[in-house]
Amino acid sequence: MPVEPSVKRTIAFFDGQNLFYAARDAFGYTYPNYDPHALAQQVCTPRGWGLAQVRFYTGIADPRVKPFWHDFWVRKLTTMGKMGLWTFSRPLRYRNETVTLSDGKEATVSVGREKGIDVRLALDVVRMARANELDVALLFSQNQDLSEVADEVRAISMAQNRWIKMACAFPVSPTYTNTRGINRTDWIPMDKALYDACLDPTDYRTGGKP
Repeated sequence: MPVEPSVKRTIAFFDGQNLFYAARDAFGYTYPNYDPHALAQQVCTPRGWGLAQVRFYTGIADPRVKPFWHDFWVRKLTTMGKMGLWTFSRPLRYRNETVTLSDGKEATVSVGREKGIDVRLALDVVRMARANELDVALLFSQNQDLSEVADEVRAISMAQNRWIKMACAFPVSPTYTNTRGINRTDWIPMDKALYDACLDPTDYRTGGKP
């Protein structure tokens, strides 16, 4: 039986877009107003986990398609980097999709999709677990594709006879219907009071329309 370490080196992995949409649906916020480091610390401190690093992953809009969101994320990522957070970003990939409007008519719109963000996050969790760089992998995401990462981390724990935990933190509220964390991880619900205690003091919106 692996021995639980007294000091648990914790690395927080943020799926930036996944957390934004969850906070929007749960709390009504219209832009990513959270401070990743503050959120990670708020989750780690009461559990006695030592926050070793914060890693942030997001797709970024094409400046020709959505300049508002492109500029927003460039400013926010730049600030996070200066604060010592590790960041990873990739341009969104666009494709035309047919949607139904409120009046029942159909229209073709250009929709941006993230490509490779969840894969990069998953690979980093597995790599860092295998290299003995963490004891707790704390994910801020509800992407169920990452449940396979939990299986891999468990296999690494058994192979190395080492205590490793994988946890998932996510927003909860009466208006948010997704009540599940990532399967086969420890679930950590975050209510509005916890989230609001970790708002980013800087607003990276500078005019224009989203």
